[in-house]
Amino acid sequence: MSEAFFTRVYAAVRRIPRGRVATYGQIAVLLGVPRGARAVGWALRALRGRNATTVPWQRVVGAGGRISLRNGSGPFVQRKRLEAEGVRFVGGRIDMARYGMLSGRRRQIRHRR
Repeated sequence: MSEAFFTRVYAAVRRIPRGRVATYGQIAVLLGVPRGARAVGWALRALRGRNATTVPWQRVVGAGGRISLRNGSGPFVQRKRLEAEGVRFVGGRIDMARYGMLSGRRRQIRHRR
């Protein structure tokens, strides 16, 4: 994936409001890459420097409202950050109808090209 794609991912994730989440797949669709969920994950995993503090990566979760499994403390940190924003977990999952950006009548993230 290109650096330009990563930049577009970061811009889309920055538009997710505090206390809301989107899935990797939803971000990919917004960017015009409907099968690009893994690429969105790669972009977020590659966060470094200034972007690491300005991109709210914790607001992107796996399908069904689950935190994606990975090595290290990332999943624990992600859950704690989301809980601090008011997102609640039930059985290890986030209620996407309540906290999801792209479900029901919730405001949608607008992608600017």
